[in-house]
Amino acid sequence: MNTAVTTPLSPGTHTVNLERVAQRYHVAGTGPVCLAHPGGPGLSWEYLRMPAAEEHLTMVYVEPIGTGASGRLPAHPHGYTRERYAQALDGLIRHLGVARVHLLGHSHGGFVAQHYALTRPDRLAGVVLYDSAPVTGPEHFAEAARNMEVFARRNAGRPGLRDVLDAWESLGGLADDEAVTLAARGLLPAYLADYWDHQEEYASLFSVTGTYISGLDDRLVPDAIDDRAMLGSFAVPALVIAGRHDVICGPRWAGELADGIPHAELVLLENSGHLGHVEEPDTFARAVTAFVAGSARDHS
Repeated sequence: MNTAVTTPLSPGTHTVNLERVAQRYHVAGTGPVCLAHPGGPGLSWEYLRMPAAEEHLTMVYVEPIGTGASGRLPAHPHGYTRERYAQALDGLIRHLGVARVHLLGHSHGGFVAQHYALTRPDRLAGVVLYDSAPVTGPEHFAEAARNMEVFARRNAGRPGLRDVLDAWESLGGLADDEAVTLAARGLLPAYLADYWDHQEEYASLFSVTGTYISGLDDRLVPDAIDDRAMLGSFAVPALVIAGRHDVICGPRWAGELADGIPHAELVLLENSGHLGHVEEPDTFARAVTAFVAGSARDHS
């Protein structure tokens, strides 16, 4: 009788215990290893699935601690700082047994990836900052608010626009998993460049779920982010990708990242919002796989 051998990179769902906290992850595809860290924080990983990239890469979709079926910290919903997420990535990379991996972070996952690249460059072959930004806080929110105003004007009269704007206005008061899930689903039309003309195509995205993560450390201090002064010290090959119509982490922030990181590549997806891997999957996958192939050769 033959028994299938399961390795840490076998296709499927895996769970590893890291410092008494369960870390769940999902493996698909073949090729160089690329970890994908989703956004939110607190969004379920499934929205980030990239079938086109899986044709060329072994995608390891991280289910971040505190989210989905991964374990919770004792201070939950607090304590999920970028450094704590980075420590979980440390344990996962050791478990995978790969000397250097590529790390792709989307949205808040991009903030985590930036921190990881700045603090642990020797563990990465390259980093993909996907719809990320170098800063959070009032400046970032003001830019997003301006972009939402443009989105509302461009889509005036569309059915459901009011619901999208209500979801946007609810963000400051989220306090439980149900509210996070409703807000994530309510905002989806704003996260896509052309939702209303492609509703059936994007219907599956509305299965996204959310876990409430406070954004505070275990002492209830905000985990503030401003990496701008440190971008010049990047020692990891970097690809910056953003959608031209992204209201949250769009071209302004992509440009600042690419300008600040030495030798960074910049790709703007002209027909995408915040979810370019769904809106322009082939263009997105070509950019990521070409970058991974190039940076992998540099470390061979």
